[in-house]
Amino acid sequence: MTTQTGPAPPETGSPRPFEDAIAAAGAAAPADASPPREEPSARSRPAAGDVMTGLLASAALIAGVSGGGASAQVIVLAGVAGLAAGALAAAAGEYAAVSSRNELVRSQARRQGLELLLHPGAEEKELAGLLRSRGLPTDLAGAVARQVSADPEQALTVRLREQFGADHRQLSSPAAAAAARLAAFAAGALIPLLPYLAGYASLAAALVLAGAAAPTGGGLAARTAGRPVLRGALRQLLLGVAAVGIAYLAGHLAGGAV
Repeated sequence: MTTQTGPAPPETGSPRPFEDAIAAAGAAAPADASPPREEPSARSRPAAGDVMTGLLASAALIAGVSGGGASAQVIVLAGVAGLAAGALAAAAGEYAAVSSRNELVRSQARRQGLELLLHPGAEEKELAGLLRSRGLPTDLAGAVARQVSADPEQALTVRLREQFGADHRQLSSPAAAAAARLAAFAAGALIPLLPYLAGYASLAAALVLAGAAAPTGGGLAARTAGRPVLRGALRQLLLGVAAVGIAYLAGHLAGGAV
């Protein structure tokens, strides 16, 4: 009796060549094979990081203006303007970045699709090479590449995921990514402004709120990334103290010179 060592050949008319091939590859790949890359989209930017950016920018701005001897009205005006400017800048940058990446992926999808149409054999060999680089044995990589290449659309999807970590059929929305960054930055920037907006013009109160929020956000970001929570919290707090202290000193020196 002959024992079959490779993946079973795809059934004629199988509606899932891509899923079957990937399942076979995952079952036979070595344990230390490199995992597929995650899509570097707007989700790769943690909301906690954007909140912390807004928090530190706003706290430093308030401290700098206050260090220069500005009135509470001027501090509120500067804080609100800084919140709006920072949030809009972050949103605009995110919109441009996601739009550019989507355009690149679509352009590569058109080019790869043409290559698959004109040179299917060469593209199948390249796909096999990509799978071997993931740790699959040569025979298995070739068998999987043949099965995936049976469906040109799925072959295109695999190539784009391997090369760009993206799926041309499920691209991130630039508007949604921009709105998320705007909201996160604005939420963080609002925290140090709350005492002033509530009519309690106190730099100390603003810094206490910022000092409580900074390590909390840093700890959450560290936990999300699988790093030590305490280390992340302390690092964020120290960075905040340094930023606020330098901004206050700069404002104090500038205020005395004008």
